[in-house]
Amino acid sequence: MMFCKLHLWLQSGCRLHAAKRSIHKLASLQKATTLSPKEMQSLLYPFSELDAYLDRSVDRTPFQLFHPSLEVMIEAEKLFYSSPSHKIDYYMSAERMDHAPALMPPEVCFIGRSNVGKSSLIKALFSLTPEVEVRVSKTPGHTKKMNFFRVGRAFTIVDMPGYGHRAPRDFVDMVEPYLYTRKNLVRTFLLVDGSVGLQKADLIALEMCEEIRCPYVIVVTKIDRCRPGVLLMNLLKLQDVVRTETTSCFPQPFLISSVHYWGIYLLRCFIAHVTGSIRLKDTSKS
Repeated sequence: MMFCKLHLWLQSGCRLHAAKRSIHKLASLQKATTLSPKEMQSLLYPFSELDAYLDRSVDRTPFQLFHPSLEVMIEAEKLFYSSPSHKIDYYMSAERMDHAPALMPPEVCFIGRSNVGKSSLIKALFSLTPEVEVRVSKTPGHTKKMNFFRVGRAFTIVDMPGYGHRAPRDFVDMVEPYLYTRKNLVRTFLLVDGSVGLQKADLIALEMCEEIRCPYVIVVTKIDRCRPGVLLMNLLKLQDVVRTETTSCFPQPFLISSVHYWGIYLLRCFIAHVTGSIRLKDTSKS
């Protein structure tokens, strides 16, 4: 019933946001309503696919703290459509903190190992505005600068250089000052490859986030590249680290496949929420 209601609402209203360029068939909730209820559930809430593999004794609460309704996700999705009064664009790149633009809206940044899928994820987030150019490369370490993307006057998304293999030589000098001093930074998203789990470099990045004490979230990428059992094992190990070794990390990891758009709607909604662009009830834990 809920999915039927959503379909009718989208049919009547969301066609106003027609894009000039081709948009991926699953980039918008309008297209997702053509899926079966089970497929729709997996697309919106990827953890639901793993729930059946979990023992009954395992607490599901940390995986479902942020669980907005379809209506709320629709509201969040509107922010990712560009319009004359709400322009979404690549703004600029910066090699050092003193080159970073002095932007007023709240910011979120994405960090992660080289080749973790960071640029692919940001491209999926902006897929409703395909004219926004997000360069994606198969070569690890492609992103060498801090790239700033403006989402109207609502917020800014910052794509940070990757750490680990082929990271820029001045990675620490570039990233740490930003994380320490950027006053309008409201959330850092730390990306971890779900097919291989936490690596040594990820643990170092996690320790850095803890030292800075700026709120951060873990995003588990490439969940389509491994079997459910492997993903679940890596996820539970990750959750154990979050539970026992962190104080500034949001307890819920966000599961993402940039290829199949699993979890993209939920992540868009969370970004809209933490930047104050939408309001939710009972948000004290986020």
